[in-house]
Amino acid sequence: MAALSLQEISAQLESPNLRDRMVALANLRDIPAEDAVPLITKVLEDESLQLRSMAVFSLGIKQTPDCYSILVRILETDPDYGIRSHAAGALGYLGDVRALAALSRAFYEDTDWLVRFSAAVALGNIKDPRSSEILMRALDSPEVVIQQAAISALGEIKAVQAIDSILRFTQSEDWLTRQRLAEALGDLPHPKSNSALRYLLKDNHPNVAEAARISLQRLLNTKDSE
Repeated sequence: MAALSLQEISAQLESPNLRDRMVALANLRDIPAEDAVPLITKVLEDESLQLRSMAVFSLGIKQTPDCYSILVRILETDPDYGIRSHAAGALGYLGDVRALAALSRAFYEDTDWLVRFSAAVALGNIKDPRSSEILMRALDSPEVVIQQAAISALGEIKAVQAIDSILRFTQSEDWLTRQRLAEALGDLPHPKSNSALRYLLKDNHPNVAEAARISLQRLLNTKDSE
């Protein structure tokens, strides 16, 4: 089947049939960002939440200078928590450090845990060390998935100063939390990381033990290369 032209995709995005609109949006994956983004924005207010979610996510992949401001607006104003969550995630994909303020506000002020979770993940993705304080506060969240996201993000931003705060999770009852800890410690070169990883090597869950083995090897390789 021949690839659709931009004009054909644009027309299909206005089809009354949802399937047509979804196919058209999918066809933008091979279109350069500068041509794709104006078409993606056509469906940001679509009646279908599924299509809108796809479009918002696409703005994190098809990156142009306009995407940042569009995603911040969606994160801060859209009434649907799922759409706001996708906007936070897409901002993480952009990797634009300007998103620190908007993501921090979303974490502190949004009423839905899924948005706060996506904001924490995105803060790790943009790798801005200034997010360490908010991520350390996220460790105290009542939602386990947010604790997991914060642990991973602190590893992503290489927040060595957070080691003491995250090491308490070596005793977590949740094995995925212990796995996230083991993975994060591999990015935090410190004697305490080595000790904790050797402890986690003996974890009774194989995923945790394997993550600890990989992270410990990564720390050893980093030390050898210095």
